[in-house]
Amino acid sequence: MAKKVTMQQIADYMGVSKFVVSKALSGKGGVSEATKEKVIKAASQLGYFSKMNPYLPPKPAESTQDGGTKQSVLVLMPNVRFQTKESVYWGRILDGISARLEAAGLGMMIVMEQSADHFLQALNPSGILGLIGVGEISSSVLLEVHRLGVPFILVDHEDGLIPSDTVFVNNYDSMHRLTNYLIGIGHKHLLFVGDPRYSRSFYDRWTGFRSAVEEQGLAPDSPASLLIRLEGYEGFTTQIQEVVEALRRKALPTALVCANDTIALDTIEVLQRMGIKVPQEVSVTGFDNIERSYQTSPSLTTVNVPKELMGSRAVEKLLERVSKDQDATEKLLIAGEVMYRESSAGAAKTAEAEV
Repeated sequence: MAKKVTMQQIADYMGVSKFVVSKALSGKGGVSEATKEKVIKAASQLGYFSKMNPYLPPKPAESTQDGGTKQSVLVLMPNVRFQTKESVYWGRILDGISARLEAAGLGMMIVMEQSADHFLQALNPSGILGLIGVGEISSSVLLEVHRLGVPFILVDHEDGLIPSDTVFVNNYDSMHRLTNYLIGIGHKHLLFVGDPRYSRSFYDRWTGFRSAVEEQGLAPDSPASLLIRLEGYEGFTTQIQEVVEALRRKALPTALVCANDTIALDTIEVLQRMGIKVPQEVSVTGFDNIERSYQTSPSLTTVNVPKELMGSRAVEKLLERVSKDQDATEKLLIAGEVMYRESSAGAAKTAEAEV
């Protein structure tokens, strides 16, 4: 049996004192955030977290007046990058979590906090059954949850340093299928609109797109594999217009494959404002199937992400983790469905429109 990695080994690996490692991993402060992140990364590389038992036995439930028990699940959704309860994407995941918890007779507490220090003030390990993290959550917060032995599941996010169960839509396969559909109806010049560095979901969608064009015989250095990078998450229309104007001077792509619906809807707005017809001249597709995707004109071809189901399955996985805490962590992938709508059409229509 492999020996457990010690703090001293981490200290020797980094060339620092055991005291620094202890402070960084204990959550008690005394070291800078930069040092803390380096220690977490080194500990993960050496297998420190995988050797630890990240889960403790469930704490006794709180007694109710009628003699029963009342348990709650903490839902952590930091208010960053539009991750709010009102979001047409994240809010639907919360709806799925809430409905499944209610059906199981469990309560739900929502915490929207990204700071590890403030988060710990709200966390009472003895009062919760487990935690569900929705969207991007910092490694420092997840480390504190891990250290306290609280079972947790992540939805639409994963952390390379802290092991956990995760729930995603199958981004790669869904985007691969959507891209193949576009190629199948005649598109040879496609551009991916988005930045794969933004999130794991964006990265998987980008790789699904890239794999599809390469498998169809389109060379990696051809226009079909070009990538539009959008920095940040606001001001899409200005950036998109600048790129489209540059492309227009040479040759417009026949299809713009967007990383999500918000980017796609902004792209359609820009194209229409510039007098470019969708889909007669350029097809546009999105991903997520938010409500605006089918309310706009033209309605948006996209991938339906079963958001409520993702939330529901996260609850089920958490309950399973509580009862089987020694099992290996799992990544649950839920299939997405391509929704074929008005914003995409065969590339041949472009030629017809120019006649």
